[in-house]
Amino acid sequence: MLIRDADIDGQRCDVRLADGVIAAMAPALPPLPDEPTLDARGGALLPGLHDHHIHLNATAASLMSVRCGPPDVRDAAELIAALHDAPGGDWLRGVGYHASVAGEIDRHWLDRNGPARPVRIQHRSGRMWIFNSLALHELGDGAPADGRLIDGDAWLRGRLPVTPLDLRPVGNRLAALGVTGLTEVTPRNDRADYLRYAQAGLSQHLLVMGGPTLDDAPPVGLASRGAVKLHYHDHELPPLDQLVAEVARAHAANRPVASHCVTQAELVVTLAAIAEAGAMVGDRIEHAAIVTPDNADWMAQLGLIAVSQPHFIAERGDAYRRDVAAEDRPWLYRLRGLRAAGVGLAAGSDAPFGGLNPWTSMAAAVQRPDDLGPDEVLTPEEALALYTGHPHAPALPRTIAVGERADLCLIDRNWAAARADLAAVTVRATWMAGRLVYGTIASTNPHSSASDAGMRRIDSAI
Repeated sequence: MLIRDADIDGQRCDVRLADGVIAAMAPALPPLPDEPTLDARGGALLPGLHDHHIHLNATAASLMSVRCGPPDVRDAAELIAALHDAPGGDWLRGVGYHASVAGEIDRHWLDRNGPARPVRIQHRSGRMWIFNSLALHELGDGAPADGRLIDGDAWLRGRLPVTPLDLRPVGNRLAALGVTGLTEVTPRNDRADYLRYAQAGLSQHLLVMGGPTLDDAPPVGLASRGAVKLHYHDHELPPLDQLVAEVARAHAANRPVASHCVTQAELVVTLAAIAEAGAMVGDRIEHAAIVTPDNADWMAQLGLIAVSQPHFIAERGDAYRRDVAAEDRPWLYRLRGLRAAGVGLAAGSDAPFGGLNPWTSMAAAVQRPDDLGPDEVLTPEEALALYTGHPHAPALPRTIAVGERADLCLIDRNWAAARADLAAVTVRATWMAGRLVYGTIASTNPHSSASDAGMRRIDSAI
């Protein structure tokens, strides 16, 4: 395939894709017989984006769920309307709830205000489900009396109606945003989960985190095994020697660790454990939500990567102003400060707990509110780099060069225009290993035999 007149690092260039890689680049390349051609019209051609932190099953389920929190729903009246407007009469699944909407709702609130059908609503944190009485009756004994189930996913599984999840709509939405790679970070992932992801028909490369059962999991299709995910909370932090043993075991299996850290306590214990066990290239801190300067230096000394969610500042700013202590707000989802300390940076959506769109996340990294770490902003180029790192080494940038794998995205404007308003960027086309997975081929090659029907099939698949 020939991409004509693309903006690459400020230069207009033709790019030829062949055998899954970038085969040639030059100011002008002559078309080959029967070669499909796409006119970039001066739009920037970029490495395909990688979402370094996503929960695929939960994201797929969220596409079939009612939005119950900001920014879609902001008060009790809007929540009541959303619940009653949901079609159907069987189980209703809601997502994204936050107490700023209607307070600490429980089964009684849902019984009074919700529809007459089993209802379950997930808190924005992903750690709590709230059920009405009809749902509790369906679930049977063992549910909390107030309908607020915290950290109870293991109990819940097996009690709910089984609905097969189709991950392809998630992959299609991401392809339309220029995303060619995903890191699945759900901590309970096992071999069966790994195989399901690998066989789900996603067009993206997939790195799957999980537990020790993945230690010897071989690559399957576009999927490969990722880090060991450590996921503890303040109230359940294990003894330090236990965490040291978990890190050492992962490293002995040639797997880095990826530790969920949204509080200072979680971060300090994790850093102490990694320091005691010995750091490994690829060890990473997921979220790194609150990082003081001392801890930033410690992370840098250990060679750790911080995988952040810059868009949380935009999506959750009001809640952070209310719920995060004033002394912690300067260290909230830091970017510039971590980079300056020498910490490698990458970003992921944390979908469904955050928005899927990497371009709005980049925009949030470039401009932050005056009261939530305004000095933590990045340049547009640095923000883009959060999503263009290698899957196994997120802080190592990928480039567009001859011989590189042709995982690419083409946007609707040149980079000079894009950097001025990243949130306004639209992706025109996305390639995976040289195969167009989003967009249309508008051939300008009179010798090409690509058919209009073939072009339409690419669009209809998305």
